[in-house]
Amino acid sequence: MTITSAVDLSELDIVQNPAIGAFLIWHFTLGYQEDGAEAVPLPLAFLILPMLLHRPTFDAVVSTRKSSGLWLFAAKFDKEREVLMELHGRALQLRPLSLQSVGMAATSRLIKIDYENAALHGYPLDLIGVRKPVIPERLKGFAGAADKLGYWFSKLGIPQIASTLRIDF
Repeated sequence: MTITSAVDLSELDIVQNPAIGAFLIWHFTLGYQEDGAEAVPLPLAFLILPMLLHRPTFDAVVSTRKSSGLWLFAAKFDKEREVLMELHGRALQLRPLSLQSVGMAATSRLIKIDYENAALHGYPLDLIGVRKPVIPERLKGFAGAADKLGYWFSKLGIPQIASTLRIDF
């Protein structure tokens, strides 16, 4: 078994790793539960990384107000429909990374997996006795974007999310 140094990692390997994915999924669950929603349906966790690790959709999330919702986010792609249409393919490509990220978030006790209901529960750090980590500068906007996606998704059912984003679960 060889150990890979940071010098050997590509930019893609540095950004697309389960630890960052766990961090984003955790923030997503906190945003989803912000207004009292009980738990996040598990299939929604597989949309976070394809949306946030893709520059055009990430930029659209960041530039859309939280109060505007998923509908206004999707409307930004009316002239570039292929960006949203490619989301399903990206979700399939990133499925292994998303699954590893959910597992890492659960192992780290940032989220709890409710196997019976196929749902995720996020835990604020103050509830688990851990102080808030210092986030690298390059990741600062990601937490807010994940939180915003969680909030938007909590306002809609899975069929409405799928229809709005033009994906198939």
